[in-house]
Amino acid sequence: MKHQLLLITPPNTQLNTPYPATAYLKGFLNTLDIAAYQCDLGIEVILKLFSKNGFSEIFREVEALDISFSDNAKRILQLKNKYLQTIDPVIQFLQHKNSTLAHSIIDRSFLPEGARFDDLDDMEWAFGSMGIQDHARHLCTLFLEDIGDLIKETIDPYFGFSRYAEKLSASASSFEPIDHALNLPNSITSKYLLQLLADKIDKTNPTLVCISIPFPGNLFAAMKCGQYIKKNHPNIKIVIGGGYVNTELRKITSEALFKYVDFVSLDDGEAPLQILLDYLSDQRSNNELKRIFLLENGVVQYKNGAKEKDISQREVGTPDYSDLLLGQYLSVIEILNPMHRLWSDGRWNKLTLAHGCYWGKCSFCDISLDYIKNYEPIDAAILCDRIETIIAQTGQNGFHFVDEAAPPKLVRDLALEIIKREITVIWWTNIRFEKSFTPDLCKLLKASGCIAVSGGLEVASDRLLALMEKGVTVAQVAKVSDAFTQAGIMVHAYLMYGFPTQTLQESIDALENVRQLFENGVIQSGFWHRFSMTAHSPVGMNPEKYKVIKTGPLFEGFAENDLMHDDPEGFDHDLLNEGLKKSLFNYMHGICFEYGLKDWFDFDIPATSISPDFISKALKNQAIINENARLIYHYALPKVSSIDQHYDIFEFHKNNEQINLEIPAYLSKGLSQLLVEISHSQSNLPSLKSVLNTYEQSYPDLEEAIDSLNEMGLILMV
Repeated sequence: MKHQLLLITPPNTQLNTPYPATAYLKGFLNTLDIAAYQCDLGIEVILKLFSKNGFSEIFREVEALDISFSDNAKRILQLKNKYLQTIDPVIQFLQHKNSTLAHSIIDRSFLPEGARFDDLDDMEWAFGSMGIQDHARHLCTLFLEDIGDLIKETIDPYFGFSRYAEKLSASASSFEPIDHALNLPNSITSKYLLQLLADKIDKTNPTLVCISIPFPGNLFAAMKCGQYIKKNHPNIKIVIGGGYVNTELRKITSEALFKYVDFVSLDDGEAPLQILLDYLSDQRSNNELKRIFLLENGVVQYKNGAKEKDISQREVGTPDYSDLLLGQYLSVIEILNPMHRLWSDGRWNKLTLAHGCYWGKCSFCDISLDYIKNYEPIDAAILCDRIETIIAQTGQNGFHFVDEAAPPKLVRDLALEIIKREITVIWWTNIRFEKSFTPDLCKLLKASGCIAVSGGLEVASDRLLALMEKGVTVAQVAKVSDAFTQAGIMVHAYLMYGFPTQTLQESIDALENVRQLFENGVIQSGFWHRFSMTAHSPVGMNPEKYKVIKTGPLFEGFAENDLMHDDPEGFDHDLLNEGLKKSLFNYMHGICFEYGLKDWFDFDIPATSISPDFISKALKNQAIINENARLIYHYALPKVSSIDQHYDIFEFHKNNEQINLEIPAYLSKGLSQLLVEISHSQSNLPSLKSVLNTYEQSYPDLEEAIDSLNEMGLILMV
């Protein structure tokens, strides 16, 4: 049987770039010569809704309601004609198709303004040095959010730009509320979704629809798609998978789900999908499926009898972004956080450096699940091949490597390969604050196109970092962050509060560490996350070890992930929410470092026990040079000319700097030879140890020259 697949990302994930799951699957299916069409219904629904025609229908539905409106809704309704006039130009502007509109947007005369514009007193402070394009995109984002608020208040309570019906789906231990909501009348959002879905089915005539559900905010729309297909195309089979499924639906017993889907696939999707296609072609029994839930004789059954192993990362193929509307995504600026701005502004090709996490120990993380515990890196050469293929396909050279934590050795090898091939790539990724990220390695990553990294500082307390088996200390985080910052790479810190047994004193000390990190300029962005205990993490699986008590929820056959718990030895961290976030907002903007920590809270807190120069002292500790580090010179070879019989001039050229060095004539030949040997064009770069062993007898002062060039950033030791 010849199959035709339709791969769907349901509303909603991101406005600026597609979620990569369907592109990964399509790339794999290409290796099997299986036809597949993919679509991101999230961006397509938004574009349909946020248009002049969509706005006209929104206003008709709202005006027909017999309810009391908020003051904000009343104002938006009064400005209806202005919204109808401006929406299409705004969307074009956010798609980078009408950049000159920025001038009219920022003078505050073009856009109608609702409640989202009320807190704009500090716009000049926030955007004064960023230019009118960023300023205008933020105003346009507020414009969209005003209408989003109107939709949510009046005609679709589930609406959200990066999630849909998330509250309904989050911690949904029972499927019953979702089942009930699916059978209520369709909202305008669902109506547009189903219109688009019908078009895709008519266009592709699929035999199997694969729906990726990355987050809880995608579940309801995914089920809406399944409901429509079951009613109108009962011959089409439906399989769901993705991040939400892999973390939340591992114990599913609810038969009601299978009114909307036929199969639930866990973990990596390539091998299960290939085997499922064999089953649908009557080439094997359902007992030979791989990690699949299905309904058999009215009972949910888990089938995992396939003998085939998972597809290796070398064989999954290159992600294929064709079919997606790459030129129609929206570059928005939602909040004034540098990393979140990077996340939502501009389109990024998503790519994975390695399957799983090379560390795999953090006690708050779902390290028992396949996507983290099964670590498999990819060769740098293969990664570069995929990068070049994707650039050629999309015409865009921005990459977000979506790893849990990018392995230092692999990113080093990738950077060397990018530089060797002379590819123009702009990239960012998530890291652990490993001591392996030396100042020289950070400079190399910058030279290869790295612009930002994000990593988990988490609780910023050495006791708690050890308890969560993070494998770093606060001082180490400071030194590594400083290395990235000095290389010109932005650093974002994930911050956590409320970890089991965390006291008020430890929270205040953590805030002081964060304050000093920002004051010393070694991190530029951060975000506080409230600790959440999950079912597949060491804390969730063994709460007694961490001195917490699981209190629910009761599993009722559907999802299980977020767990409620009591922490008898910990502080009530909900009291810290506002103070932590307010202080961080100011620190990110380089102000209020002189404020006492007590100024951020409306209750008494203890004085910090952290020395006021703790971070600055940590930064003074010098990194130890590793003699096994490779040497690389990644600039054009210098022009060498003689001054006299004793000295030669080496003329080095960086992009924005010329450096002339006087080198003793007796070293000149050796140094010139070495620079060729360690040039970025070479396949095998020597280590510092091997270079010194080779050259030390003929050129005993060469090590001093290497050190000097290293201090100038001309020779890197990585």
